Amino acid sequence: MESCGARFRVQRREGLGGEQKQEQEQQHSGEGNTEPPRAPDLVQWTQHMEAVKRQLLEQAQGQLVELLDQAMWEAVQSYPSQDRPPSSSPSASINKTRKPPLGKQKVFIIRKSLLDELMEVQHFRTIYHMFAAGLCVFIISTLAIDFIDEGRLVLEFDLLIFSFGQLPLALVTWVPMFLSTLLVPYQALWLWARPQTGASWTLGVALGSVLLAAHASVLCILPVHVVVKHELPPASRCVLVFEQVRLLMKSYSFLRETLPGTLRVRGGEGRWTPSFSSYLYFLFCPTLIYRETYPRTSSIRWNYVAKNFAQALCCVLYACFILGRLCVPVFANMSQEPFSTRALVLSILHATLPGIFMLLLIFFAFLHCWLNAFAEMLRFGDRMFYRDWWNSTSFSNYYRTWNVVVHDWLYSYVYQDGLWLVGGRARGAAMMGVFLISAVVHEYIFCFVLGFFYPVMLMLFLVFGVLLNFTMNDRHTGPSWNVLMWTMLFLGQGIQVSLYCQEWYARRHCPLPQTTFWELVTPRSWSCHP
Repeated sequence: MESCGARFRVQRREGLGGEQKQEQEQQHSGEGNTEPPRAPDLVQWTQHMEAVKRQLLEQAQGQLVELLDQAMWEAVQSYPSQDRPPSSSPSASINKTRKPPLGKQKVFIIRKSLLDELMEVQHFRTIYHMFAAGLCVFIISTLAIDFIDEGRLVLEFDLLIFSFGQLPLALVTWVPMFLSTLLVPYQALWLWARPQTGASWTLGVALGSVLLAAHASVLCILPVHVVVKHELPPASRCVLVFEQVRLLMKSYSFLRETLPGTLRVRGGEGRWTPSFSSYLYFLFCPTLIYRETYPRTSSIRWNYVAKNFAQALCCVLYACFILGRLCVPVFANMSQEPFSTRALVLSILHATLPGIFMLLLIFFAFLHCWLNAFAEMLRFGDRMFYRDWWNSTSFSNYYRTWNVVVHDWLYSYVYQDGLWLVGGRARGAAMMGVFLISAVVHEYIFCFVLGFFYPVMLMLFLVFGVLLNFTMNDRHTGPSWNVLMWTMLFLGQGIQVSLYCQEWYARRHCPLPQTTFWELVTPRSWSCHP
């Protein structure tokens, strides 16, 4: 730490000395010249001073981060092994049981979401006002059309009511899913950590494994059974599938982070078991990485909670208006017309605008409003659920910054553990594993919600996503690459909206009297032309 501090002081003196030297040169050069500086010289001098200020701030920030990291490391190492707090035991045991080639682990700190910080700038807040004005225009247009056509001023929410039909049944189905996640993984860990030897411990391990298998079966089979039997509409299906995936990921993270502590118990190095309250808190807090404790805020701003829930509801209404006004009139009767390449291309281009709107609404409603509302209610301090993905000049950066919550899980438990298994030699294989799991899960979610198999997401992730990740990498910078990334996002969203909407209406216009396996997995829009 002394060497780090000395290096920082030397760099700071050098920076300040450079400033003083430049000032002296300016003063000497200005002696005998009583004329005021010209406007271009003043602009250049101001720009130069701004650059010096930025450089000094960057150096100070880098040195401060290095000093704090070193101080934290030395503080942790100064604890005796028997006196270390429970929250550090899993990390210590992980370091003993495995040493990943990339030692980066998720660190939680108190920080705001990026949009909350940007909303404090009035110029950026105007963009938010523009989207709000767009919602007002949709509402006014709906009222005007209803008044002109039917002589009444009534907003119709047929699409919204249909999408959220049978929502109480979905919520009732969620209860056993949550209870299974709450009780089984913790009980299985307790059975594995019991300080017994011989046959009794083996029996506990076997019983814990059976409980986990039953828990996974409940999460995987129960929601699918309810959806198929009762034919739940799309939004109610979304509730079940998102909770299914979330609870599975949380269960895995809890066991993955606590298992090294359990192994230490079996090895006779002490006893460590997580508290049930910390696990219960983890099941609700907006992160997929388990820790015994998280940084917490001092109070709850209930007006902030209400505001975020209200904004999330407005985003749902916004999405319904977009689908009802921009997508349904175009795709409702498209499958009844003869197929042509021209019609397909035009439909994809027409769907780019509603597609990118849907992407932005999903991002704002879920990753910002929904997660921030729960974080505020639980006083969860780390609000970095996303980063500035809109400024990305490469798809590799976009994948890392779009959804930080899921990215942290994939990076910790798929990429890093994959590197640990292969000894850090096959980074490409570990990255392909991340893309494969992400593509399969995304395709499963779309199949679950829409009720049919159409591997659009699978192809976009495994083929185009992988190609764009390696071709548009972090070496590319500049505004033109950001424009290219947004162009590809527009086209990708247009392809998704167009193909999925065509398939949705084709399966309703052309129902099959008998369904075989190949008919279920073959897109109906390819042959439906009544």
